[in-house]
Amino acid sequence: MSAPGDRPAHPDADRFSAEDARRFAPAAARNREPLLEVLRGILPAQGLVLEVASGTGEHAVHIATALPGLTWQPSDPSEEARRSIDAWAAGHPNIRPALALDASAWPWPIAAADALLCVNMIHIAPWAAGLGLLRGAAALLPPGAPLVLYGPYLRDGVATAPSNLDFDASLKARNPEWGLRRLEDVAAAAKGFALERVLEMPANNLTVVFRRIG
Repeated sequence: MSAPGDRPAHPDADRFSAEDARRFAPAAARNREPLLEVLRGILPAQGLVLEVASGTGEHAVHIATALPGLTWQPSDPSEEARRSIDAWAAGHPNIRPALALDASAWPWPIAAADALLCVNMIHIAPWAAGLGLLRGAAALLPPGAPLVLYGPYLRDGVATAPSNLDFDASLKARNPEWGLRRLEDVAAAAKGFALERVLEMPANNLTVVFRRIG
């Protein structure tokens, strides 16, 4: 997590003052457009999308701006992240104030949603958070609703890119409870969901789409 004085460079950084709460994630700037194009064919045309672990808020603003029929509910357990999200979302009428939501803690501060998106969380969190995410999604989403996960995964029978192996090792060095998850383990834990599709994304990431079953 970058401190305000040493946040990563961003193409628009010169537009913001030193007091601006907006934070920047270089990965978000790189993957937001490919992710948006995938989500166009997955998310409903209207309804409420809950984004778990919204981070800086850059994805929320980019996607919600492009899909104005949706109401976007960002969330994050970090107060600093929520300040950044709300700063990015200022002036965007279809983005709600960020919720304080810890995926591993139940109950969540929201009763229902029409879709759920989680980007780059499961590998940078204890497995308990991933299990909590899946349980929470099952409780909130109605039949037919999508649960969309984005990030790097390990897959049985599929060679893992060397960069992902290095990333996995670095995560585990920082916290033994972190690390890339086997997609098969995630799918097995997704009770009440069917795995609909797995899409290859830039930089050896995947978009994984589950669909809530009745």
